[in-house]
Amino acid sequence: MVSLAADMVYEGARSVTGPLLASLGASAVLVGLVSGAGEAMALLLRLVFGSWADRSGRYWTLTFVGYGLTVVCVPALAITPFLAGAGLAVACVLILGERVGKAVRSPAKTALLAHAAAAVGLGRGFGVHKALDQLGAVAGPLLVAAVTAAAGVIWPAMAVLIVPGAVAMFLLFRIWRSMGSPVVSDEDGGAKETSTPEPRESVLSRLHGRLPGVFWLFAAASAAISAGLVTFAIIAYHLTQDHVVSLAAVPLIYAAAMGAEALAALGSGWLFDRTRGGALLGLPLLVSAVPVLAFAPSPLVAMAGALLWGAAGGVLDSTVKALVADLVPASRLATAYGVFAAVQGAAAIAGGVMAGALYERSLPILVAAVVVTQIIALVLLIATLRRHQKIRTEAASGAA
Repeated sequence: MVSLAADMVYEGARSVTGPLLASLGASAVLVGLVSGAGEAMALLLRLVFGSWADRSGRYWTLTFVGYGLTVVCVPALAITPFLAGAGLAVACVLILGERVGKAVRSPAKTALLAHAAAAVGLGRGFGVHKALDQLGAVAGPLLVAAVTAAAGVIWPAMAVLIVPGAVAMFLLFRIWRSMGSPVVSDEDGGAKETSTPEPRESVLSRLHGRLPGVFWLFAAASAAISAGLVTFAIIAYHLTQDHVVSLAAVPLIYAAAMGAEALAALGSGWLFDRTRGGALLGLPLLVSAVPVLAFAPSPLVAMAGALLWGAAGGVLDSTVKALVADLVPASRLATAYGVFAAVQGAAAIAGGVMAGALYERSLPILVAAVVVTQIIALVLLIATLRRHQKIRTEAASGAA
């Protein structure tokens, strides 16, 4: 519920970031620069804050600070039209500040979620979380659209977003009061390793020493999946430029894809708890089918591809995280989620560039490239699950 309310805030704002900056005098180059820099910060800074959460044990502090930045920065955008020449600069700082908040809270919040979800099943817990997350991602832009339409300008919609922001902070405070700080230890779940002094030569060597090899294997598999999942921006470009559907239909198709994403997260989470990761083996097949269907000239087939894109994204952003919690000791979970997000994000950026370049050159080559990445991903996934099963078997034998 916290994520639902918070998603209303920042997804509502992101739906009109471009028009808001443009109204303050920003060029298209500046809009692209700010949005791109924000996404890079949201991903790369998780490496820092994930490790910090595990080393300090301040999971709740970082979660509160991260959500607090979002709740403050987004409604504050409402004042930028009244700051004359300084309005554009302040808006850029606030937008970047919201993305920093995402980076600050994300690894710690996901570690807390994994701790809480253990009681009901990791797959189910992450699936429900993703479904509610997507509900907020739909409700926020709809609220912003309604307020903007009624007021005729954007800034009142930013001010209204303080309401779901306050709800998010209130719920977070109530959870903290009732749950307290979880005692995170390797016995809580995940891979078991003997605690030894860690080398301090470099950041990468410390991360490698802290995270088990099976995690890196799974991170590589997820990177291949992320690289092969074409972005909705490319799909929407095809739908409009090739006149598959009208421009007005694209937001409706996107909303339907978000619904498919929520349902897929719930379904795959349920399967994960019964197969212990085996449900993820179907993900490369889903990703491979997306460009085949989404780039078809038929509206119905293309819409089916868009729904499949949403379903693949739902599994990739929810159930995949459940397996991370199974692979990594609980005391290193925030570090793992920070690294995992950075690896996935870098792969998604590279995949987006690849998809855009190949789409303009040859659609069959694009489809072939996606299939190749997913074959690699499938091989790595099978290796991950086999290695994980071996570790679990050895751990059970040792306990016996």
